[in-house]
Amino acid sequence: MSWFNRRSRGAEATPTKLDREATRDDLAALEAFIATRRGVEFYLEPETTATDTTVVAIAHDGEWIRRRTGTPRAAGAIARKHAVPLYEAARTGYPERMRTWSRAHPERHAR
Repeated sequence: MSWFNRRSRGAEATPTKLDREATRDDLAALEAFIATRRGVEFYLEPETTATDTTVVAIAHDGEWIRRRTGTPRAAGAIARKHAVPLYEAARTGYPERMRTWSRAHPERHAR
């Protein structure tokens, strides 16, 4: 018995729609970030039920951006094209310089 289950049986078969898929603008933003910063590294974030696959690009000073890439393969292609290291965020975590930069620039990434 499912007394506490508020979903109807039909809702379980309906896949969750992503909030938005990756666009050319997302990929262009990553390439622009690489072109205008030193020491950029990519940290791959897996697709979730709400968000497409994303990459966090982090510069040498900790400045960062997050953009959708669509697939891990697309992220790898951009990383190879620009000789940028690509790490899995779930395995390596994020570098401390990213947190330091975020604390110093709260206006940039306020939620």
